[in-house]
Amino acid sequence: MANETLARRYATAVFSLASEAKAVERVGDDLAAVRRAIDEDAATKNFFVAPIIDRKEKERVLLAAFEGKMHDVALHTVLLLVRKRRETLLGELVVEYKKLELAARGAEPLGVTMAKELASDDLRAMVDRLERAYGKRFDVTVKVDPSLIGGVRLMMGDRRIDGSVAGRLEELTRTLFAAGT
Repeated sequence: MANETLARRYATAVFSLASEAKAVERVGDDLAAVRRAIDEDAATKNFFVAPIIDRKEKERVLLAAFEGKMHDVALHTVLLLVRKRRETLLGELVVEYKKLELAARGAEPLGVTMAKELASDDLRAMVDRLERAYGKRFDVTVKVDPSLIGGVRLMMGDRRIDGSVAGRLEELTRTLFAAGT
C-alpha cells in the first residue's frame, strides 16, 4: 500500500510534466517499454534493482541504452528513481500512470476474460451495453482463458463480475459447503 501511494505520487508528477510537454501517451508508452525491457531479462532486472550497484553506474547504463530513444520526461523519471533508490517502484509507477492516462481520456480499464474468443461485433456490443449501463467509457483488455469453461469474467477497477461457468460452479460449491456446515 505504501509503495502504491508513493508510486501514485511519482506518477502524478510525471503525468503533469508529460501533459505540459503534450506527450502524455508517448511518455506512458516509453515508461512501459523501459519496464518491459528491464523485466524480460532476470540479469537486467537484478542489475536495475540491486542496492549494492553504484547509482552512477546504473545511470550510465540507462543513458547508454535509452538516451535519444525515448522522451526526456520518461528517461529522467527512470533516472530519478535510480537517484532516489526507488527502482522497485517502476512497475507500480507505470500502472498508476496508465490509470491517470485513462482518467484523462475519460475511460476506465475493463478486463474481459472469456473461455473462447468472441467475435469483435459481439465484444463491441457487450462493451457498449456496459458503457451505457455504467455511464462510463472503457479501455478494454481481452484475455482468453479456456479454464473458464464458458462465459465471461469482467474486471472493472476493483469490481469483479463473474459470469463464467467456472465461477458459477465455484459459487455453487461455496453455497453447498456453507449449507452443510
